[in-house]
Amino acid sequence: MTVLSSFQTLLSQLCSLSLRSSHTIARMGTSFKPVAAALLLCLLLPLAFAAPNDGLVRVGIKKRKFDQNNRVAAQLGSKEGDLLSASVRKYRFRGNLGDSEDADIVILKNYMDAQYFGEIGIGTPAQTFTVIFDTGSSNLWVPSSKCYFSLACYLHPRYKSSKSSTYKENGKSAAIQYGTGAISGFFSEDNVKIGDIVVKDVQFIEASKEPGITFLVAKFDGILGLGFQEISVGNAVPVWYDMIEQGLINEPVFSFWLNRNADEEQGGELVFGGVDPNHFVGEHTYVPVTEKGYWQFDMGDVLVGGKSTGFCSGGCAAIADSGTSLLAGPTAIITEVNHAIGATGVVSQECKLVVSEYGETIIRMLLAKDEPLKICSQIGLCEFDGSRGVSMGIRSVVNENFEKAVHATSEAMCSACELAVVWMQNTLKQNETQEQILNYANDLCDRIPSPMGESVVECAGLSTMPNVSFTIGGKVFELTPEEYVLKVGEGPAAQCISGFTALDVPPPRGPLWILGDVFMGRYHTVFDYGNLRIGFAEAA
Repeated sequence: MTVLSSFQTLLSQLCSLSLRSSHTIARMGTSFKPVAAALLLCLLLPLAFAAPNDGLVRVGIKKRKFDQNNRVAAQLGSKEGDLLSASVRKYRFRGNLGDSEDADIVILKNYMDAQYFGEIGIGTPAQTFTVIFDTGSSNLWVPSSKCYFSLACYLHPRYKSSKSSTYKENGKSAAIQYGTGAISGFFSEDNVKIGDIVVKDVQFIEASKEPGITFLVAKFDGILGLGFQEISVGNAVPVWYDMIEQGLINEPVFSFWLNRNADEEQGGELVFGGVDPNHFVGEHTYVPVTEKGYWQFDMGDVLVGGKSTGFCSGGCAAIADSGTSLLAGPTAIITEVNHAIGATGVVSQECKLVVSEYGETIIRMLLAKDEPLKICSQIGLCEFDGSRGVSMGIRSVVNENFEKAVHATSEAMCSACELAVVWMQNTLKQNETQEQILNYANDLCDRIPSPMGESVVECAGLSTMPNVSFTIGGKVFELTPEEYVLKVGEGPAAQCISGFTALDVPPPRGPLWILGDVFMGRYHTVFDYGNLRIGFAEAA
């Protein structure tokens, strides 16, 4: 019990005693003034000491450690379908996620790395589920009691519509494909308890199929999407839209505070209806949402050790995504970051071949002021000419094995050429010699992230690694090595993983960065729907 609540209890007892005394004194004809003063005090003090009603809806967030089991599960899950082999590098997917191209990124989401969870209740009485609060998707789904043939469902709580007095049947089918798993099922409607409020008649998905290993070992039961309706499967109304429509929160705003202090039990807090001033210091830097669907905004240059990487100096798009643990960005920049921090990935033979065979040609073309995006097509390594994107990634499903192999090889050579052009263009600006440029590009080939996008760094070398910074709204937001490196395991067996992973999105949608929990842990993040903007401030 707090000091304030103890005082209020004592005050209540004293007031009760004063009230009884007033009746006794009145009957005895004794002076009433002291007792009247005490009664007046009893009336006024509760107003002064009442618990503050700030109109905010608070949801406690739990945090778990980044562990080895989930890393292995993520890698195994990635191999389950045909989807991932090229999707981490390039993608241009259209599926059952609706008509919007914004649905692309949902397919690539890897929730196995997620560290932050919270509890919600569905139905009356409420059935409790642990969910990821995900600004990178827009649907709410949980396992269904009608999920009979997926083992994952039996290892998590399942929603039982027959046990809820507020359940409403819908029945419309739904399916969501992720990079490391898929769910399918049907829509239902029921009340959802979030924090201390109840949102009525929410559309959500009862997952009747959760195939594969991904959700089998997941520490969460489902996902609660906080993205826009534009990327919602089935065009379902997101829960937080219902909160606003039903007048349950003061402002159409929610904010995340993620506690990155491993020694503290509290994982963080999601606040609906505004911001908690205790969660940040200073002022927020706000940038407008540039495209509804994801919480997307324009971002400027990325700096490594205070030096420009060059790739985003002309601007990049970025997404603030609470459902992604890491920082995902263009392979060209991630490779430069890996080089700077000493991270090791998989050697790319295609990359080295391009540098060896075409490096001097690329340098000459750059010096001749040829358009960088068209260089790879002009030397015959890419199919398109830059106006449509140098490499458009997956364009069709090819059934013949031979055609698949040819396509995969040409894609690899094209991608390697694109990377080489970016690196050489940036190095030329630093007035390096041709030999230095070629050696640097060849060295970067060794730093290309593995197919899973994961790179390992030496735990003992954190003190020598550079800071990595992002330019947002004209302000530089810096991350230290301790903030962008994730430690897996304890003691001598511990490994350190780079918080940067590769993800290439072709124009016109890209280049694109996804700023996940690594970034949102350092910077308190405000999602302002009323003004269609996103704000970042130093987390407290």
